[in-house]
Amino acid sequence: MSTLLETLSVVCVVVGALVFATGAFGLLRLRDFYARMNALTLAGGLGTALVLLGLLLRFPSLENALKIGLALLVQLATAAVGGNAMARAGYLAGTPISPITRRDALAEAAVEDGSEEET
Repeated sequence: MSTLLETLSVVCVVVGALVFATGAFGLLRLRDFYARMNALTLAGGLGTALVLLGLLLRFPSLENALKIGLALLVQLATAAVGGNAMARAGYLAGTPISPITRRDALAEAAVEDGSEEET
């Protein structure tokens, strides 16, 4: 049983590291600021969750489960809010959208509300 947990631990940590590497590759290759922000927030959340799960499998205890659960909760909450705030700041600063983007939901919402924001 111990060998199985150690193997699963290593697999989770390695897959988490690969998710981080994929996010870094997306930062270099994706077409615009908004796609890059999306890739980084997703990779940060999933990669962190997998690495923390690997740590929990490697050192299983109630105390570690509580610490890792709290760390994961804080990380997922702050990554989502931070990613949204950075994307909105980029939008309000007028960061260009890729030409292949078909829909600008924020501009459509501003027109529907009658309060067009400066972009």
